[in-house]
Amino acid sequence: MATELVRSILGSATEYLAVVGAISASYVALKFSITILNWIQLYVFGKCRDVGVKLRSYGQWAVVTGATDGIGKEYARQLAKYGINIVLISRTLSKLQDVASEIESSFRVKTKVIAADFSLGTSIYENIRSQLQGMEIGILVNNVGLSYDFPEFFLDISEREKLFMNLLHVNCTSVTMMSSIVMPGMAQRKKGLVINIASAAGNMPTPLLSVYSACKVYVRYLSECLNHEYRNKGIEVQCINPYFVCSNMSKIRRPNLMIPSAETYVRSALGTVGVTENDCGYFPHTLMDWVLSFLPRMVCVILAGEIFDQIRKRHHIFKEV
Repeated sequence: MATELVRSILGSATEYLAVVGAISASYVALKFSITILNWIQLYVFGKCRDVGVKLRSYGQWAVVTGATDGIGKEYARQLAKYGINIVLISRTLSKLQDVASEIESSFRVKTKVIAADFSLGTSIYENIRSQLQGMEIGILVNNVGLSYDFPEFFLDISEREKLFMNLLHVNCTSVTMMSSIVMPGMAQRKKGLVINIASAAGNMPTPLLSVYSACKVYVRYLSECLNHEYRNKGIEVQCINPYFVCSNMSKIRRPNLMIPSAETYVRSALGTVGVTENDCGYFPHTLMDWVLSFLPRMVCVILAGEIFDQIRKRHHIFKEV
């Protein structure tokens, strides 16, 4: 009876709409099947590979920026575990020396430390270039990053213009300049790997983290462009887009399934090298990203805005207490 009612309302258009519906359902089913196959390749078969052999094949040295904490420190440690020498670059020399000593004693590899404050802009890069001169750098991990102290409206940020310039220099200038310094050697050898750590905040607009979110879009687009330009010349450029990970930046200390430790996250992300050029790097994050992709963009923006507005309000309450 309901079918007859629909036919009486739609008339001859019913058959056309049925065809459109069948095509749409087939498209969704095909997209879902391809996604599942990609996940199996990435997170099941990818773990069966000897990742260490591939990573060692790029060259003797890896350079890691923001290497004294969180994701950066774990990339340095886990690359060293495979017998790769590590150049650690970060702001505080004493912390660099501590991490370097830990890596050398644990993994019996060489290390080199370069103290550099990436918020200072382009003035730091000639020193970095000279200290990397002549080294066979096979892997570059552009991890150094800076976010807000807490979510806030654009115009309500204290000393906002200073913060914005720092965000641009640390998140955007660093990736651009470090790639410019290191990639020529890779191009000459026709082999290299650049891993750029972006953020899920760059996958969609993130209100109350507006400049940080925009910076991570830059990192993601730059990565995709460079990968297209140089993948046929032996250089792989991978962009990793994590959601929350336990670190000083996130201010989260207790790991769980959705918020992994830096060690768990990096172990998973390294398993995706050579399999994908752009991913969240950790299956629960990838699954979350996939679910959100089905929602209208505006809904995602509203949800993100609500979540970070609650964080903003809690910060102000604690600040007043």
